[in-house]
Amino acid sequence: MSELTFRDLTTLEEFAEVVELERQIWGPGYVDVVPVSILAVSVHRGGVLIGAFDGGTMIGFVYSLPAIKDGRATQWSHMAGVVASHRSAGLGRTLKLMQRDRTLAMGLDLIEWTYDPLQAMNAHLNFAKLGVVVEEYLENVYGSSDSPLHQGNPTDRFVAEWWIRKPHVERRIAGTGPLTLRTGEIADAPRANRLAPAGEFLEAVDVDLSLDARRMLVEIPTGFTEMLATAPDLALAWRICTRAIFTTYFDRGYKAVDFFLDRPGKRGAYLLAREN
Repeated sequence: MSELTFRDLTTLEEFAEVVELERQIWGPGYVDVVPVSILAVSVHRGGVLIGAFDGGTMIGFVYSLPAIKDGRATQWSHMAGVVASHRSAGLGRTLKLMQRDRTLAMGLDLIEWTYDPLQAMNAHLNFAKLGVVVEEYLENVYGSSDSPLHQGNPTDRFVAEWWIRKPHVERRIAGTGPLTLRTGEIADAPRANRLAPAGEFLEAVDVDLSLDARRMLVEIPTGFTEMLATAPDLALAWRICTRAIFTTYFDRGYKAVDFFLDRPGKRGAYLLAREN
């Protein structure tokens, strides 16, 4: 690997490289690429498009466009991707932090994006490394997808809210900001579900939609992409199960405020909290 570099993308040639990278990352069946014309117009009017390069080859990018939420200007981060060979190099976090810098320079304080709540590694980045919160769940928001990354599974998504000026976000970015909860408080939080072996993977059991605690945990498996490819029926069961859990508790005023990754246990857990 040569030295990695990053830069804002501004030319039609660079936009065309992004389009090709979209196809490479999301797979040959993916048809929802953002075309050069849209990249050009949105960058010209306040969008953020940053590329990561290994030598002269683009190997990742992050793209957001201007948006409005509740009457305030924001950035909507539509796409972020890194080629498979570089996904363990921390490029996703670096690109998001550069996106934050550009957004702060615009005088804005919120970046939002969607991500699949069953993708544990994305959850780990978003919560543990960046400090997002989530209180909105969208069902099948992009419709059916032919991307190999989705395998026809409904495209349910969390809406991540990244309040980029808040102290807890700055602490997470600095690596000093876990929630000020004792380990025992988290361990004693009731679980809305539990995991049990199901062959190579884990399944959800003991689902409880009647909890009324201030905090609770929702467990998910790691390896959801592999599950989509090799155990699609189980992946669909996970989608339907977690859809019921999150929509039920979000409707009752809970929000997802943290995520705990257990790599050896092949699982992770969202911490849901409700204000008094």
